[in-house]
Amino acid sequence: QVQLVESGGGLVQPGGSLRLSCAASGFTFSTYTMSWYRQAPGKERELVATISNIDGSTNYADSVKGRLAISRDNTKNTVYLQMNSLKPEDTAVYYCKAERSRPLRTYWGQGTQVTVSS
Repeated sequence: QVQLVESGGGLVQPGGSLRLSCAASGFTFSTYTMSWYRQAPGKERELVATISNIDGSTNYADSVKGRLAISRDNTKNTVYLQMNSLKPEDTAVYYCKAERSRPLRTYWGQGTQVTVSS
């Protein structure tokens, strides 16, 4: 059974930090590209960051560059999102996604709430 379980969300003040984790099971984690998405109330889900399974290269949305960092540990089947210098506009439900192309497979976690507020 495939599972992606996010954790680490919560309430944090502006300028604060959080570290999200996404633990994977039920598939070969090391062969999947991993991503973090987020969805704020009334908005569409947007891509935040991606990390390659091939070379570990990363890509970020312009709005989070320099503040958020994605990483993965294939020995623990876990992907992380280190979030620093958080802003109120970072408030959203954060989801992790696993994807591969051959064969095409896509899995989503259930999401974890991040609220940035004073």
